Amino acid sequence: MTEYYDRLETRSGAERKQALVHGIRDQLIHAKAHTRAYATALGGFDCAAFSSLDDLNQYPLTRKSDLVGHQAANPPMGGLVALAPPDIRYIHVSPGPIYEACSYRPDFWRLARPLFAAGFRAGDLVQNCFSYHLTPAGAMLDSGLHALGCTVIPGGVGQAEMQVRTITDLKPVGYVGTPSFLKIILEKADDMRTDVRSIEKGLVSGEALPPPLRAMFSERGVAIVQAYATADLGVIAYETIPDAGLVVDEGVHVEIIRPGGSEPAPDGEVGEVVVTSLNPDYPLIRFATGDLSAMMDGVSECGRTNRRIRGWMGRADQTAKVRGMFIHPQQIHEIVKRHREVEKARLVIDWVDQEDDITLQCETNARVEGMQEAIAQSIRDVCKVRGNVKLVALNSIANDGVVIEDIRNYE
Repeated sequence: MTEYYDRLETRSGAERKQALVHGIRDQLIHAKAHTRAYATALGGFDCAAFSSLDDLNQYPLTRKSDLVGHQAANPPMGGLVALAPPDIRYIHVSPGPIYEACSYRPDFWRLARPLFAAGFRAGDLVQNCFSYHLTPAGAMLDSGLHALGCTVIPGGVGQAEMQVRTITDLKPVGYVGTPSFLKIILEKADDMRTDVRSIEKGLVSGEALPPPLRAMFSERGVAIVQAYATADLGVIAYETIPDAGLVVDEGVHVEIIRPGGSEPAPDGEVGEVVVTSLNPDYPLIRFATGDLSAMMDGVSECGRTNRRIRGWMGRADQTAKVRGMFIHPQQIHEIVKRHREVEKARLVIDWVDQEDDITLQCETNARVEGMQEAIAQSIRDVCKVRGNVKLVALNSIANDGVVIEDIRNYE
């Protein structure tokens, strides 16, 4: 078992399908019995009668966009977590705000599997450059790395010069974080004329990995693959071969449905990613992520037999992911409410110099001193990312209902 994390990855399709039917049936029964939300949502269903994956589309969706309302009505976790308070290890915070709990279950988010596929092994020293502050990404990768037996340098985000110095001194072999921050580290090392060539492999997530950026890493001797994960579900799918799609994780069942509906989309058609988790601590059933992707034909040449998706292809709504953080339309409205001089706003997201670049266009007929700086601070406070502010004339933003305009072109 040197090539695969475990035998689950190479099961036959029939064996996996049978295991999923049994696992989902058990999860439906468990969720109905042990969570308030699903006791209501599944009240009219005979969960014990579940016998086919095709039956799943008869069950209701749980939308990520509804979590804020669920949690406000039934704090702190919306009645969706099957854990008693002493069994909750952390509660993390994502934009919305959405609160996410994890238990003491080892490798709660199942990141060890994609890390193994990326080449990480016991004894590796790894620089973890995901955020450790409130948001869960740092803890998610820590749990997977520790499950593999890796030693972690908790770098977090920012302080590029210190990150470079740490890599130079300690010589970690691996990096986990966003691809854009790895680029910043490598360029900072160039400026400092220091050697960070110990980094030879990485698992990245949280934002797009455009081909030119992957090629830049490869030219520097860093083999990069990416994972698609969320705080609620853990890993959903992960790369094993660059640019060959993402293999679905063994701990979830993935559907692609037509946006706005609940019926499955044909293979190859872009639709919304809907996931049923087999984690009994957070038993999300048909969790509609709001992300877009598509199923791919065939299986990976790596030998893993689970299905593949094309990866993250945008949002079914106007929500956008910027530097690893989701930004929702309601957050833009919150910023407008904080500044009475602003009549209307639109967030424009671009890809500039291999990095996400955001600009909040604000319609106003006022030019108050310090106004742009104040709005920029509100962007940081509400969206948890830095952004530019552009003041524009009244009625200059199109009346088309668009609040977040994503114009990123990764070519």
